[in-house]
Amino acid sequence: MQTLFLFLYKYRAFALFLALELLCTWLVIQNNRYQSAAFFNSANYLAASIIEWTNEVESYLFLRENNASLASENAMLRQRVQEMEQRMAIPYNRASVAREVAQQYNYEPARVINNSTNRFKNYLTLNKGRADGVLPGMGVIGNNGVVGKVKSVSDHYSVVTSLLHTNLYVSAIIEGSNAFGSAHWNGGDAQQANLEFIARHHKIEVGDTVVTSSYNAVFPYGIPVGRITEVQLPDNATYYDIKMDLATDFSSLPYVYVIKNKLLNEKDSLEQVSY
Repeated sequence: MQTLFLFLYKYRAFALFLALELLCTWLVIQNNRYQSAAFFNSANYLAASIIEWTNEVESYLFLRENNASLASENAMLRQRVQEMEQRMAIPYNRASVAREVAQQYNYEPARVINNSTNRFKNYLTLNKGRADGVLPGMGVIGNNGVVGKVKSVSDHYSVVTSLLHTNLYVSAIIEGSNAFGSAHWNGGDAQQANLEFIARHHKIEVGDTVVTSSYNAVFPYGIPVGRITEVQLPDNATYYDIKMDLATDFSSLPYVYVIKNKLLNEKDSLEQVSY
């Protein structure tokens, strides 16, 4: 305390000068319209800048929570859209579509915590696992299209075989036609893949959209896979050589959705008995 008093005593002249300057400034502002307006405009600008900066910092700090909330909301909306599409698929008898069929798919949002795109066999790691109902074999999609297929799970994590994996084939169909084949990545450009086994009698054009077909139980029908960019038909070839740009940008994939098919076990059991 004594040190503080000595400091104030030593600089008493400067402190008095500073106090008088502040008093004079206040008097000038209070008694002159122009100076008063200029002061308050500057003060408001400074306050607004501080508030804006504070809001930006706060938004950044809570960005992860906000993204998680949006991902959950998107999952719910996807499920509702899928239910509507299931009912619309039977136009003459929509009301009698079984609830189990209309609500066949559930979507579990998950955050991507690891992802590779520069290998021949690429994988993703998600922050959801067995405790969240995620099981091997489930399909995984992003906001724009197909991502891959769950390979293995632990209680709280799962590893997904990416569409950018040379061993993964996804049953696909050209939208608006009956031309179906398999989407397959050959290990080249991470933005492109091939559409294989499309028979030569089909009419294929650049710009056609490729979506998941109904011939698999992993993905619902109609999930975007890509858009055709190149079509070739060699002489005497049985199938087209087709290249497409992938719908999913694997270099920017913060959140995905794991697809749970509630009727998968029933389908598999029946097929095992019948085939």
